[in-house]
Amino acid sequence: MPSVAFYTLGCKVNFYDTEAIWQLFKNEGYDQVDFDEQTADVYLINTCTVTNTGDKKSRQIIRRAIRRNPDAIVAVTGCYAQTSPAEILDIPGVDLVIGTQDRDKILPYVREIQESRQPVNAVRNIMKTRVFEEMDVPDFADRTRAFLKIQDGCNNFCTFCIIPWSRGLSRSRESNSIVQQAHQLVHAGYKEIVLTGIHTGGYGDDMENYDLTDLLWDLDKVEGLERIRISSIEASQIDDRMLDVIKRSNKLVRHFHIPLQAGDDAVLKRMRRKYTTEEFYNKMLRIREAMPDVAITTDVIVGFPGETDEMFRNGYELMKKIGFSEMHVFPYSKRTGTPAARMEDQVDEEVKNARVHELIDLSEQMQLAYAQQFVGQVLDVIPEGEAKGREGSGKLQGYSDNYIQLVFDGSQDMIGKVCRVKLTEAGVNESQATLVRVLEDQPKSAAM
Repeated sequence: MPSVAFYTLGCKVNFYDTEAIWQLFKNEGYDQVDFDEQTADVYLINTCTVTNTGDKKSRQIIRRAIRRNPDAIVAVTGCYAQTSPAEILDIPGVDLVIGTQDRDKILPYVREIQESRQPVNAVRNIMKTRVFEEMDVPDFADRTRAFLKIQDGCNNFCTFCIIPWSRGLSRSRESNSIVQQAHQLVHAGYKEIVLTGIHTGGYGDDMENYDLTDLLWDLDKVEGLERIRISSIEASQIDDRMLDVIKRSNKLVRHFHIPLQAGDDAVLKRMRRKYTTEEFYNKMLRIREAMPDVAITTDVIVGFPGETDEMFRNGYELMKKIGFSEMHVFPYSKRTGTPAARMEDQVDEEVKNARVHELIDLSEQMQLAYAQQFVGQVLDVIPEGEAKGREGSGKLQGYSDNYIQLVFDGSQDMIGKVCRVKLTEAGVNESQATLVRVLEDQPKSAAM
């Protein structure tokens, strides 16, 4: 049996894409082997280019694959492959570079290279692509949450970000194809689906009279599906129609990830973010009105060029006032090829690090405060497995619908089922709970 080994760098979408590419190899009779443990006939590295270090790390992994088996076919895909194919082909031993499209052609290319042993550059201009690349993933290793990719690309061109150049402009997957895939995932035993994309909330921007709100209502009707989570959405994309779904849908979970990036209007403008702090704050109030107790998590970039102490303070106060349930904090890092990297007033690294620590402390305080509101309350959780590092202790862990990580005593047969638990003790990264009961499985309908 021919074998293939994968290495994925970067975001959730890349992990989804790798899974989809694996399905293609699997259908051709390939066996998947561990990247570092065994030698493979084909190595596929799915690369990331969101930062300069992403590029560097991608190159290191490519070289590692070539050293593992110099006779193997080494194929490179993903965002770094899309933006810098020549740079990758310069690495001796690389056989195929294919970007963030045409991945369904990987196997024909592999066969061609096996015969000719000539390296192939299969990267095309992504900016001309207007069609969503259909690649299904019928099954995921961790069994409790299924990712469903509904969109690719982004039209925003924020000044710090290279991604539109590596992923192209926003393109949406046909709704009937998404709904059909959702039915298949439910049939395979999944209770929760995470809608994902490069700019997930931009779903439908390239369609007539159909958008994310319409899709959510269509998914709301999928029988046996218990939870719908959106991986990330911009504040500006949550309009009145979306607020109505948030208020009325029984399946949409009480958790939204809404990137703020900066809490000062001057910084937001330089980032080319399309909202003011006031607009963002008011939108958060409206979401909470539609869905009380909702967890709102966010991304923040610290030390963007030109961020003064005063601008940072403004942001700190705004974040505190909003009361996120968790923040992902990143120090600004220059990305070659973006407008922000060429800006004059870059912030000193030490200043950046001090600010990052301040925001991480704030995030932990807010995370604890959020969890504390639910002490004594009953929450539904789908355990993902045994508590990490405590295997064999009879402790399970999983996320509640409002994204609190809960640890409670339970047995392995509860993994992947909806469990009702009572939160007993709030913590920063995880909270303790006790099992109330396992909710009975609805019998799966025969219809696919």
